[in-house]
Amino acid sequence: MASIGDLLELTEEKMMDALGALEGDFSRLRTGKATPGMVENLMVDYYGTPTRMRDIAGISTPESRLLVIQPWDQNALESIEKALHTSDLGISPVNDGKLIRLPIPDLTEERRKNLSKQARKRAEDARVEIRNHRRDANEDAKKAEKSSEISEDALKEILAGIQKLTDDYINKISETTDKKEKDIMQV
Repeated sequence: MASIGDLLELTEEKMMDALGALEGDFSRLRTGKATPGMVENLMVDYYGTPTRMRDIAGISTPESRLLVIQPWDQNALESIEKALHTSDLGISPVNDGKLIRLPIPDLTEERRKNLSKQARKRAEDARVEIRNHRRDANEDAKKAEKSSEISEDALKEILAGIQKLTDDYINKISETTDKKEKDIMQV
């Protein structure tokens, strides 16, 4: 083990990554508004190669309830449309031969509750990930104390620091989830 500061820093990076992954997942969850994040990571079969939508097309939101996807290669239009049909977005694309429009319909109350449930489940997965990082860091610190790399007092200080990081990131996850749920349930 390098040093205690490194352990806390490494643990915080892992927790930050878990929060970032959650925020990325939330950006793909459909609310009532159109956002490029809903489709930009959809995989499209582009000349036999799975390619992200954002790598083969421009994605814009000219209106709050409309996504426009304009492929840079017109031959990709059908593949993009097929990817949208097979995705779990539940939105029917409108292909005009040059670009694809995705009109975002209002969410039903049932769909809102379902999306909210998905958001809570993903948030709980992120919390578990944070706690796993805490457990790993605590084990590393205890091993360092056992092998006399650090004192008992230093161990207590490190464990307190790890717990503070954990609490901070759990709170950030809760805040992010509450905000997303509010977004989803907004009519």
